[in-house]
Amino acid sequence: MNSLQLRTVNVIRYVTPLREGGSLPAIVEADDGFLYVLKFRGAGQGVKALIAELIGGELARTLELRVPEIVFANVDPAFGRTEPDEEIQDLLKASAGLNLALHYLSGAINFDPVVNKVDALTASKIVWLDCLLMNVDRTVRNTNMLMWHKELWLIDHGASLYFHHTWTNWKEQSEKPFVQVKDHVLLRWANELENVDHEFRKLLTKQIIHSIVSFVPDEWLINEQTSNAEDSRNVYKQFLLNRIAHSGNFIKEAQHARQALI
Repeated sequence: MNSLQLRTVNVIRYVTPLREGGSLPAIVEADDGFLYVLKFRGAGQGVKALIAELIGGELARTLELRVPEIVFANVDPAFGRTEPDEEIQDLLKASAGLNLALHYLSGAINFDPVVNKVDALTASKIVWLDCLLMNVDRTVRNTNMLMWHKELWLIDHGASLYFHHTWTNWKEQSEKPFVQVKDHVLLRWANELENVDHEFRKLLTKQIIHSIVSFVPDEWLINEQTSNAEDSRNVYKQFLLNRIAHSGNFIKEAQHARQALI
C-alpha cells in the first residue's frame, strides 16, 4: 500500500451547485474549515467517474502538473434532508458515504487558449497525460483547466479511463491510439511529445502505478463486472502499464493530428 494517504474529510455544509458540470458537482464546506468541489458518487457515471478522477489527478501530480488537493469526503445520509431543491436532495441521498472532492481554488478563472499562453513543454506534458488516460474532456469547448495565481491547474479527469464502462476489452483499449486527441485544446503547442514520452515512461514505474491505484477504495471497485475488488484493481494497473508500454501508438496519433492542425 501507499506510504502516503489521501486525507478524509466530513462534509458539513452544502454551499452551492456548480451548474456547468454535467454531474452537478457542488462547492461544500468540510469539517477542516476548507471549501471543496465535491464529486458525487450518486451522479450519472457513479463511482467510475470518481475512480478516473482520483487516478488521473494523482498521475498528473506525480508528473509534477498542478492539481488541487484530492480528498475523500464523507456525506452523512441525513445531509440532504434540509435541501429544498429536489434534484440536489436526491443526489445527496444517493451519495451517502464516501465521495471525492478537490480543494476549491477560490478566485480561479477558466483557462482561455486565446488569452492564456502555455509553453510547449507544459502543453506536451498535458497532451501526453490525456492520451495515456484517454481523457476526452480537455477541448476548446471545455478545457477543464484553471488559471489561479497566474499558474495553470488541471481539474476534472472524470471522463478518463472510459474502458471501464465496457471493461471486457481493456487490453485492446490499452494499446489503441487516442483519436480524440485531435480536439485537445493544447495540441497546437505540443511539439515536445517525444521528449516528454521518454521522461514520463521512466517516471511512471510499476511501483508508482501500483501505488496510485492502491488509493482507490475497495467499495468503489466492486461493481456489476466483478465482486472482487483486487481483481478490479489489477485491471486498472495492467491497463495503465500496458498503455505506457505502448505509448508510441498514442504519440504517433497525436503528432499526426498536430500536423493536420498546424
